[in-house]
Amino acid sequence: MTGPGRIGGGAAATLRFRFDGVPLLARPGDTLAAALLANGIGLVARSFKYHRPRGIMAAGVEEPNALVTVGEGGRTEPNTRATDVFVYDGLVARSQNRWPGLGFDVGAINRLAAPFLAAGFYYKTFFGPPARWMFYERLIRRAAGLGKAPTEADPDRYEHRAAFCDLLVIGGGPAGISAAAEAASDGARVILVEQDRALGGGALRGDGGRPIDEAALRAAGVRILTGTTATGIWDHGFVTLAERLAQPGERPRAGEPAQRLWHVRADRIILATGAIERPLTFAGNDRPGVMLSQAVRTYIRRFDVLPGRRVVIATNNDDAYLTAEAVAAAGGEVVAILDSRDTAPETRFPVFAKAWPVATRGRRHHLASVEAEVGGVRQRFAADLLAMSGGFTPVVHLHSQAGGVLDWRGDIQAFVPGASRQAIVSVGAAAGEVAPIAATVAHLPDPKHSFIDFQNDVTAADIDLAWAEGYRSVEHLKRYTTLGMATDQGKTSNMAALSRLAGAAGVDIPQAGLTTFRAPFTPVTLATLAGADGGGHAAPCRRLALYDRHQARTPIWQPLGYWHRPRAYPLAGETLHAAALREARAVRTTAGIVDVSTLAKFSVAGPDAAALLEMVCATGIAKLAIGRGRYTFMLREDGMVMDDGTVWRLDEARYLLTSSTGGADRMEAHLSYVHRVLAPHLRVSVVAQQEHFAGIALAGPLAADILAQLSGQAPPAHMGLAEAAIAGVAVLILAASYSGERAFEVYAPGSVAGPVWDALDDATRARGGFPYGLEALEFLRIEKGHIVIGAEADGRTTPHDLRLDRMLRKAGGYVGAQALGRPALSDPDRLQLVGLEAAAAIPEGAMLIAEEGAPVEGHVTSAAGRILGEGGIALGSLAGGRMRIGDRLIAASRTRQQYVAVTVTDPLFYDPEGARYRD
Repeated sequence: MTGPGRIGGGAAATLRFRFDGVPLLARPGDTLAAALLANGIGLVARSFKYHRPRGIMAAGVEEPNALVTVGEGGRTEPNTRATDVFVYDGLVARSQNRWPGLGFDVGAINRLAAPFLAAGFYYKTFFGPPARWMFYERLIRRAAGLGKAPTEADPDRYEHRAAFCDLLVIGGGPAGISAAAEAASDGARVILVEQDRALGGGALRGDGGRPIDEAALRAAGVRILTGTTATGIWDHGFVTLAERLAQPGERPRAGEPAQRLWHVRADRIILATGAIERPLTFAGNDRPGVMLSQAVRTYIRRFDVLPGRRVVIATNNDDAYLTAEAVAAAGGEVVAILDSRDTAPETRFPVFAKAWPVATRGRRHHLASVEAEVGGVRQRFAADLLAMSGGFTPVVHLHSQAGGVLDWRGDIQAFVPGASRQAIVSVGAAAGEVAPIAATVAHLPDPKHSFIDFQNDVTAADIDLAWAEGYRSVEHLKRYTTLGMATDQGKTSNMAALSRLAGAAGVDIPQAGLTTFRAPFTPVTLATLAGADGGGHAAPCRRLALYDRHQARTPIWQPLGYWHRPRAYPLAGETLHAAALREARAVRTTAGIVDVSTLAKFSVAGPDAAALLEMVCATGIAKLAIGRGRYTFMLREDGMVMDDGTVWRLDEARYLLTSSTGGADRMEAHLSYVHRVLAPHLRVSVVAQQEHFAGIALAGPLAADILAQLSGQAPPAHMGLAEAAIAGVAVLILAASYSGERAFEVYAPGSVAGPVWDALDDATRARGGFPYGLEALEFLRIEKGHIVIGAEADGRTTPHDLRLDRMLRKAGGYVGAQALGRPALSDPDRLQLVGLEAAAAIPEGAMLIAEEGAPVEGHVTSAAGRILGEGGIALGSLAGGRMRIGDRLIAASRTRQQYVAVTVTDPLFYDPEGARYRD
């Protein structure tokens, strides 16, 4: 069976696929676009803004119109170019951006509103009071995008792979193949990359070139990657390649990933990326049945598909005449060749010089006729296909990404690769070896319907309007009109837009400017970028060494950095708040234990260990006695608090540094930076031990007694350390308090920490205590006025802001010390740490204002209720906070409609003298 667009013999149509629910047949090797054209389907999409009917315009990755959703369930891939997906048996494709159907789309009513949807309409429409934005948001979200993202999990696997080569050739056309073969014959390691599934480039549409012997290339040692797109070139010959091993929506072969991202390092790179044919600009140039000339030739000669029977060809160069020959050979009629040049080549077809299309007419979403200006006279030609060629734009994207400059070529009216900053050479059409064109620009009698950016519905009138409204820089024009900002990144529109802009400015195109070519060259799925780091690997749940002990008591788990930690251990019928309050009260009255294994822990050892720590920590370290510790904090180079923790001197040249759970990676990198970059001469070793040791904090009035009972020795004094054994396991005991009560941190290797937890748990429960989680820990630390990284220390706070300035080492010498001298950091009106008290609960995150309608003066960073009393307390950042004690403010949370009167206080709500943790 063959479709109405199929010509010639060839293979049988044996592949079954569906488009918008209709069962169809395709030949092996067909793209979806070719198969649709073969089945006589010209209308395949609706445009983004105006919902205009759109057909297939191109035959490659430059296609701006034919975006479809391919696949079902978790394999659904929206916004897939029909020209870039090959049909497989069972393929399911759906058109997008239409309702209820493609032929009748209610959204097409937008065309009536076109005068109100011109360039920059959103800047002129979406403004007003904040309440109106809730209405705007619903409209914007409903209109945003074309296809719909899948809601089911992707069942397929993705991977990354690295490779190295002497020469990377990007582009598998005749120029690229020749370069790869020559380099391989000289013994170079060569990788040849082609985004199509077959090598050949222009030869696939019958444009000549030597026969392709892929087997000989492989035998010569060339690694060939077809179906692979070079998405970006970066520094030092680093190139990313996206390889598609399965088509969108297709189940991969057993054991293979669906897609693979290559990280390639190449000594030299050859760009044989070809050129993109440019469309012409005239009214109705987006109508189904209007196609690029080379695309028509491709469908005829590669896929045996004739997209139309009566064909008009519009061109400004000689290449389109090859399309006329192809149409005639396929049985089509060349109605006319409209050549905009003053003289046209002699040919057997009807040719009109000084002629160009000015409009199209159609019926039922199909092309019916072409209206042209011929020698100053209007003529109409009956046709169902218009093949247009506005010249060729070399694919310079990768050259530009690599830092290469671009030169202007007037004969082809395009930018070509100039000097390169890396070992990169462009060849073939990518270097500008394309047909010259006439530079004549036709007058547009109807710019409102003459499309330049087909995917984003940007017309010539939009560019004219942007110019009239003062948006005359090409970058401003791009953003004001959304030109070149769709998934095709303006591949077919940029040069026409620059030409229109230059014409308005009265300058040549090079003077009009050029937008930036950004990676990726074509869209890459997020799954490909993630590779194996998807699903559970994207945010791996690291289990605590004591996980089984916690899980046995069915806690509420809370993600914290890489880890999940118990938030609370509710008893029967308890809410989270009730459980956390019970646990916190136990710490205040008897005892409690909490898993602190996730705290960052670093062993710092060597003759210069103290010197390194004095550079990292803003407090004094060198004079710390063996067996003692102290609270410390670390600054960024700009003087802002980066992290806090404790530092302990284990012996003469060995220290233990702890810091926050969430800052573990950051602190490891910072320690490495200080040692490698700032002080490479220091003789010191830093080893991260976060995952080696499990930590258990025991806190409460009875904590010292419990520890003495289990260890058989007196516990160390506050900020002292001791070695002991609990349940037969050697442990390190650090006397430090985060809760405000007498407390100890007990460390043991994670592999043997279970019996230690059990012993502490049994002894604590016997005294009326409980294990407690992060929620109770939050209540305790807020009441004690302890800061937490990410809340009070949010990256904008200095030690002075957090009331830590008295602990700063006066001699300086630590990272960030010099920055603290900046005058702005001594401004008395900076946001500073304060306490807040109220009769009711204080909403966390609330803004602090003097009265309703007054300016915001600060915000609530952390909030809780009193553990053994009534009312709410909170920590906050307040402008000039140190001088505001006693002020009355309002904690306002407009999103929750909560307004609470608060009093500014000192941030220490509990035992300000510190007597309890020293007892």
